[in-house]
This record gives sequence, structure tokens and C-alpha cells, in this order.
Amino acid sequence: MAAEPTTPQSFDVVVIGAGPAGYIAAIRAAQLGLTTACVEQWKTPQGEYALGGTCLNVGCIPSKALLESSENYERVLHKFAVHGITTKGVELDLAKMLDRKDKIVQKMTGGIAGLFKKNKVTWLKGRGKLLSGGTTWKVEVAGDKGLEVVEAKNVILATGSRPRQLAGVTVDNDLVCDNEGALSFKAVPENLGVIGAGVIGLELGSVWRRLGSKVTILEAVPEFLAAADQAVSQEAWRMFTGEQQLDIQLGVNIASVKVDAKKRRVVVEYKSPDGTAKKAEFDRLIVSVGRVPNTGDLGAENVGLKIDARGCVEVDKNCRSGLPRLYAIGDIVRGPMLAHKGEDEGVMVAEIIAGQHGHVNYDAIPWVIYTAPEIAWVGKTEQQLKAEGIAYRTGRFPFAYNGRALGRDEPEGFIKMLADATTDRILGVHAIGGQASELIAEAVVAMEFGASSEDIARICHAHPSMSEVMRESALALDKRSLNG
Repeated sequence: MAAEPTTPQSFDVVVIGAGPAGYIAAIRAAQLGLTTACVEQWKTPQGEYALGGTCLNVGCIPSKALLESSENYERVLHKFAVHGITTKGVELDLAKMLDRKDKIVQKMTGGIAGLFKKNKVTWLKGRGKLLSGGTTWKVEVAGDKGLEVVEAKNVILATGSRPRQLAGVTVDNDLVCDNEGALSFKAVPENLGVIGAGVIGLELGSVWRRLGSKVTILEAVPEFLAAADQAVSQEAWRMFTGEQQLDIQLGVNIASVKVDAKKRRVVVEYKSPDGTAKKAEFDRLIVSVGRVPNTGDLGAENVGLKIDARGCVEVDKNCRSGLPRLYAIGDIVRGPMLAHKGEDEGVMVAEIIAGQHGHVNYDAIPWVIYTAPEIAWVGKTEQQLKAEGIAYRTGRFPFAYNGRALGRDEPEGFIKMLADATTDRILGVHAIGGQASELIAEAVVAMEFGASSEDIARICHAHPSMSEVMRESALALDKRSLNG
């Protein structure tokens, strides 16, 4: 007798992708009482399936671990003396530093597996693909054990992004690396090249500069950190190219990248803005020219899902696609490719599926660059307000006048606040300095609740604390700073 056909597993929600957007969506859906499965194909170098996507495995988490380690190394070598601490015989154990980074990644990804178990989320190991829609969605999962088809009332696409390729350049993650290879150098390169002066390029370049590399960053765009407020980008330029000795060249045109395998060198030929031909040789090269959505081989053609020219899934303000009960979140939809933006979209969509009123305020999403000093902002930049013809006032206060910053030996930078000239409602806050990634949270809360600069100015801030600079920047809008 013929075997009875196997009945497919059926769920209220199937999430494809277990990066920050996907795993958060799955957990929230399960918390709301929906039977939930999450499909993930990521594998470790050891061939084991892992949750967390790019962010936890080879992105946000490992890079921040190395940033912290490299900052500690630089503090010991160059910044302890001012505190009256003399050090001798300092040595770098790069293998141990990388091992620490890897253990943090393992702890975080293992933690997600534990959360899935706690919240009764089924982890489907393999590559997810849309097969058909209609009353019920069918999703194919291709894993080590073959093909499986599951059914879902709702599907959430959260397949993330991958490094953008530079035409004519082959990334081997040996001599020519993307962000993944740049996290695992076995030795500190004497000369390191970075193509791209965006967030990833600056952060990874900073790591290896602090550990001893001479770093050259080549950027096609003629402006430095164009997305940031101009005052912040100017201050960052002064500090990065000055004291930190990062060689950042803007407006360059890469002509070729050639690898000399025998000499273990990478030769980059490029043109400066005035057309002058130049050549540079590096021990390692990091290619960091942005990221592109992972929407290929998703089965979009099987169900008529619209993908735009950038490779993003077309969605509305609530991340609904044009197809019933099919949603997309995170790096594969419009908006910034930020992990926390994807997480909030995941929560919103899960709550909408459950019949609640989830939402995301896209005007109050913070940006952070984890260099030293850190850069963070939320809301509009001054140049945006000018372009939009919005009348505003500005207040700015330096960390150099803050006792806590001086005690930490972090006097660099400032906080700048922008508020509507008529209503005083906060329109944007921009920070460059120590702990900017933490300080910006106050501004996010203020903007989320429609606060005015006067609200911040009237809130009691602990003394001495770095957060006092936020209050002083609010006071500065009315030209009444108390400590400067």
C-alpha cells in the first residue's frame, strides 16, 4: 500500500529569517498566543545552525566586542598615564581577544535558542522560500534533512541584508574582506585599506587602527558622514584625521583592486577628485560599500510579491506587502538598515496580526556609530531643516565643560539640540562624545512623547553625570546654559 501523505505542520505565523527583526517578531507573536515558527539557514564556520543572523554572528555584536577590547588596549598604552597609572610590558594577545569575541557571540545566539524554547517558538532549520499564497501560505524549508513544506496563516519576511559587492572585486575574506572577514584577522595588518567611510568602515577601521594598523580609508562620496548633522561630521573629521591619524580620502574613484597572492599584498589603483592617478598597497583590504536586501531566491515570483529596484519588498507604513497576511520587516524594506528599527517593526507586525494596534515612529529612531568618541543622533539634522524651510532654534554644549566627562578624560565633542522656533518641540538631537550611544536614549524618549526643549531643561539631571550635557544643550537654545 502507498504511504499516507504527511500532513504539513501548520502555524499561525511563520517568520523567515532569525536576525534581530525576525527573532523578535517570532517571540512577540508567540507571547501573544500565536503558534509560531521561525526559519533560519545561518550556519557557523563549524557547520552548525545558529540564530541571530548577520547582526549577532558577524555584525553588531562581535564588532562591538572588538571595539571595546581595542579601546581598552589603547587606554592602557596611551591614556592611563594622565590618571597617574604607569604601565610596562603591555602585550596584545589577539587570539585571546578574538576568542572573547566569539564566546560573546555564542552566548548571545545560544540565548535566542533559549528564548525560542521558553516562548514555544518552533525553529525550522534551513532556507525558507515562498511556494504559494491564498487562504493559507505554503513555505518550503530546505535543510540538511531535505525539503519540508509548512503552512501558515501569516508570513513575516525578515531575511536581512548582505554586503554590497564592488564591481570587479572578489572578496575572499583572506586578503580582501567584507565585514565578516575583518572581524577575524589572525594578525594585526601593518597597512590596512578600507573602501567605504560609512558606519562599518569607520568602526572596523578604528578597531585595527587602535591595535596598531596604519589605516587608509577610501570613500567615493565627496562629503564625510553626509547623513549626520554637519556640525557633528566636521567634529568627527577633525578628530579622526587629526589625533587618531586615520587617512581618510574622499571623492575617490576606485579603478582596480589586484591581489598579489605570493607577496600577500593588495594593490588598489584609484583616482583622486582632481583626476590624479594613485596607487596604494595594503596587507589587508576591507570592502565596506553598503549592504543590499536579501530578497533573491525568496520565491517572490511564485506568489507575485513586488520587489522594487533596490531589491526591497514594497510595504505600507505597517509593513504589509500588497498580498494578504504577508509582511516584510527589517533590512528588506524601506528605511535605514538598523537592527533596532527591524526589532520594532517585528513587534509592530506581531501585534497587528494579533489584532492589536502596533506602530513604529520612524521619526524617533536613533542612529549610532560606535567609534571613539561615539556618534549618535535622532530626528532631523540642521541641513534637513534648512532644506525643508522649517524655522528652528539650536542649542549646543560641549563635554569639555562637564565635570564627569573631565573625570573620565573624555572632554571631546558636544550635544546639539534643534527645536521648532514657534512650538519649541524637539526636532533633532545630535551627539559626538563619550557614551553618546547611551545618552541619545533620553532624546528618543523626549521626541517620542513630543517634548519641548524646555521640558528637558526643567528635568533634574544627576550631578556629576554625562547626561547634564543634554540638559545644558536644551538650556542653550534659550541662551541660558548654567555651566558654560
